[in-house]
Amino acid sequence: MISFGTATSMAQNSKFSRQDSLRGNTGGLRKEWNVKKYEIEIKPNLEKHTLSGKQKITFDCNKINTLQIDLQEPMIIDQVELMEKPVTFYREGNVYWVNLGKKRKRKNSVLTIRFHGKPKEAVNPPWDGGWIWSKDQNGKPFVSVACQGLGASSWFPCKDSQADEPEWGSTLSIEIPDSLVAVSNGKMIKNSSIDGSRNIIQKWEVKNPINPYNIIPYIGDYVNLSDTFHGIDGTLKLNYYVLNGHQEKAKNQFTDVKKMLKAFEYWFGPYPFYEDEYKLVEAPHLGMEHQSAIAYGNKFKKGYLGTDLSGTGYGLDWDFIIIHESGHEWFGNSITSKDVADMWIHESFTTYSESLFIEYYKGKKIAEAYVVGLRKKIENDIPIIGNYGVNREGSGDMYNKGANMIHTIRRVTNDDDKFRKLLLEMNLRFKHKTVRTQDIENLMIELSGKNLKPIFDQYLRTIKIPELQIKRKNDTSFTYKWNNVVSGFDMPVKIFINGKDEFWIYPSADEQTFDYNLGIIEDMKVDEGFYIAMKSVAN
Repeated sequence: MISFGTATSMAQNSKFSRQDSLRGNTGGLRKEWNVKKYEIEIKPNLEKHTLSGKQKITFDCNKINTLQIDLQEPMIIDQVELMEKPVTFYREGNVYWVNLGKKRKRKNSVLTIRFHGKPKEAVNPPWDGGWIWSKDQNGKPFVSVACQGLGASSWFPCKDSQADEPEWGSTLSIEIPDSLVAVSNGKMIKNSSIDGSRNIIQKWEVKNPINPYNIIPYIGDYVNLSDTFHGIDGTLKLNYYVLNGHQEKAKNQFTDVKKMLKAFEYWFGPYPFYEDEYKLVEAPHLGMEHQSAIAYGNKFKKGYLGTDLSGTGYGLDWDFIIIHESGHEWFGNSITSKDVADMWIHESFTTYSESLFIEYYKGKKIAEAYVVGLRKKIENDIPIIGNYGVNREGSGDMYNKGANMIHTIRRVTNDDDKFRKLLLEMNLRFKHKTVRTQDIENLMIELSGKNLKPIFDQYLRTIKIPELQIKRKNDTSFTYKWNNVVSGFDMPVKIFINGKDEFWIYPSADEQTFDYNLGIIEDMKVDEGFYIAMKSVAN
C-alpha cells in the first residue's frame, strides 16, 4: 500500500479484513498463476432465482500447489477436477483453496469446477450489484447481471481480479426456455435444442482478453437488429438486441452508435474488439460497459434518462448510455486498471470522452462548456485513487473531477494535435493490457513533454483544489502564487486581461510579479479550461 500525503493517508486508515486482502491482492499466490481462458456453462432457474453450472479454467502456473478460486457466498462449489481428476478443496469465506498436488510448473492445465447456489440479487442495479430477475412489459422473464464492484465471483468461480484477463477470451453457454433468447459477449457460436426438452442452449464466444466482471448473460424476449460500420480496421458488425416491441424505438435511438464509433476512432484509434463485434443489449437496469455487449437501459431517451448531467443543455443531443458506456470499450475494457484503486483510468477518460464526442460534432467551445459544467458535481470528499490491495475504489470524483483534470492537462499541453496523438498512442501501447496509474502517468509525461507529476499528485492523491492567489500591486501589475498545492506544483496557467490580451503565467509557491505594459488592468480572468480556484487578496 502506497501513501501519497495526508488526505490519502487518512483515507487509507480504514480497517480492512482478510477477505478484503484476498479479493484485492494482485501478488502472492495470485501472481503465480495466469488464466488463459474461461469456459462457463450455466442453467438459471428463472422461477427460483437459482443457478447451477460448470466452469473450465485453462491456466498456467509456476511451482505452486494451491490455487485461490473466488466464489462468493452463498454460491457453492460442488466438485473440482484438475485435468479430469478430482482434487481436494476447502472454503474460506468467499475464497476456495484448491489443492493441485505436487508443486510444479503447469502449462495449459484445465481446472473443471461444478457449482450451484442462489446468487446475490441486486437491489438497485447497476450501483448495487447482483442478478436482476425481472419481467418485461409482457410478463416474460427479463434477466441479467450487473456485478462491477461486487465482482464476477458473485455468480461464477474465477480469479476475480482485474489484473488477470484470460488472453484466449471466454465462452458462456446459457440454457434457457426455447421461448426466450440468451445474449452474451462476443459472437453466438451455438444455438441448439435439448432432446426431450423445451430448453435450448445458446453459446457465445469472446476471442479477446476480457475482464471477468464484463462476462454477462442477458435473457429475454429479444429481437435482433443488425447493421455495419466501416471503420479504421474494416467492417464492424453491429448487433442490437432489444425487447420485442421496441424495434422502432431502437432504430431511431441507436443512430448514435455510428456517430460514436466515428468520433471515438478519430480520438482513440480503432474500436478494440472488431473480432468480437459490437452490441447494445437492452437491460433491466440503466447500463454498464460489458465488453462487446453494452448493457442499455436508458429508455430510448436523449441525455441521462432525459436529463443533462452538465446542466448546459449540450448533453441532451445524444444518448448518454450509448456514448459513455461505449467509451469504456477503449478505457476500461481494452485498457484496464490492474487494481480497482486505479479505476480513475476507466472513469476519468471515459467521462472526458463525452466531451470529445461533443467536440467532434459541435466544436471545442461547446465541448469545453460541457466538461466545465460537470464541475458542480465534484465533491472533493476523498482522493480519487483508492486503497491498493484491498479491492477498494477511490472517490466517485474519478468521473467529473478526473475528466476536468484531463482537460486541464490538455490545456497545459497547449497543443490539440499533440493531445490527440497522446490518446491514440495510449490506446495503441496499452491495447488489451492491464495497467497501473504510474503507466498512464509516465506515458502522458513522455508524450506531452511536460512535468505533469505534481498535477497528477494534486488531483488524484489529494482533495485540495489549486488556488491561484492574485494580489493587485497597482494599475498595471499584480503578484501571483499557488496556495493549497502539493510540493513542487508549478502548473502554468493562461490568463486574459481586459477580455482581449492573452498571457501565460508560471506560478509556484513563491510570489511573483506580472507587469502589464499595454495600459491599465481593468479586468483579469483565468482560462476556465483550468480546474482551479482563484482568490483575490487585498493589499
